[in-house]
Parts: sequence; structure tokens; C-alpha cells
Amino acid sequence: MSDKGQSNEDSFDLDQLKQLIRLMEKHDLTEVKLKGGDQKWVLRRGQHGAAVGHMPVGMSPAASAPIPTSPPAVQAAAGGVGASEAVADDGLIEITSPTVGTYYGAPQPGDPPFVKVGDRVSPEKVVCIVEAMKVFNQIPAEVSGTVRQILVEEGDAVEFGQALFRVKPD
Repeated sequence: MSDKGQSNEDSFDLDQLKQLIRLMEKHDLTEVKLKGGDQKWVLRRGQHGAAVGHMPVGMSPAASAPIPTSPPAVQAAAGGVGASEAVADDGLIEITSPTVGTYYGAPQPGDPPFVKVGDRVSPEKVVCIVEAMKVFNQIPAEVSGTVRQILVEEGDAVEFGQALFRVKPD
């Protein structure tokens, strides 16, 4: 059997991904689904930020545990805790990054931060910005409570699903 036409599960072309995101922005698309070989890609952009997903075809998210293919808001609405909020052992809820990018805790350099330790947040309160390929995604808390920890620093590179804040729920 030839490898020609087969995709390598561990590789992707970042330039092609950037070009696809530019096309999504140009044509105001909110979702693109691609399937080839043993890979399935889902790109989403919009209110809850961009998410890029990759999952081998035929595997469920629970079995493979890569990136979920539905946005955090949809998962939270479906019942249970969404990808952007995971309950830690001590009862605190983690607000996680919905995308890979660069963390910014303030709207502009020199501005006060969106939130500080001890601040109360509501689900719609913006807690930070994650920049991904020149797109500045405002990240809402999606929970009500008090910020107990900020786990990243200004300018840190963050990964999909990485905990950014820990919040004590109301």
C-alpha cells in the first residue's frame, strides 16, 4: 500500500491553516469542516473565539481525548461542565483557553487588567484576550464566582484547554 494520498496524523501545514483562516475571515465563515484520510479538521470562529480541532475519523472525543469539535458554549449547554470550565479537586472551577494563542490580561498595554484575584465574575464578563493569528478573542468567564488564581502571565503562549484562571463558584 502506498503512502501517496495518505495524511500523516502528526503533521499539518501551518501556512495552509493560516490561509484557510484568512479565507474564513474574508468570506465571514464561522465554521469549516475538512476530512481527509484518517483526519478530520473543524475550524470555528466567532463569539467564543476560534477553535481548531483534529480527530482521527471514527474515534469519539471521549475515546481519543484530543480537541473537542464543538465550542465550549455548546458543550456547556448540552449539560455538565464545558471545555472552558473544569472543576478542580478543591471545588474551584478552571476557566480554560478555547484556542491556542497568546494570553493578554488587559485590553491594551498599560490598561488595567480585565480581572484580578478577588474580583467577582459573571458568565458574560470578559476575563482576558487570547490572540490567535492576529485575531483577538475575548474570553468570557462562563461562570459566576470569585477569581482565586490567575495561572498565566501577560504574553504567555497558551494551549487549547490550558487552565487560565481558577474561580470559586457562587
